[in-house]
Amino acid sequence: MFYNGLPSIDLHGENRESARVLLNEFINDNYKLHYKNLIIIHGKGSGILKSTVHEELRRNKLVKSFKLDFFNDGQTLVEILEKK
Repeated sequence: MFYNGLPSIDLHGENRESARVLLNEFINDNYKLHYKNLIIIHGKGSGILKSTVHEELRRNKLVKSFKLDFFNDGQTLVEILEKK
């Protein structure tokens, strides 16, 4: 499966707090732009950034669903609500 053309954000090297802020801004911006599917790149590493991203995605009311990419567990695929 190819994800060319989907909006994405790379959070490598960010700390937890800046990752939260950047992630929520990214989701809000793409909601306003009417994008429905997003890619969040958090890397594999020790899993701290991945768990922070997933925790924040659970809290964000604009997120319809999310799942770890089957082909690359260093990124998460996100579906956000459609803007009405």
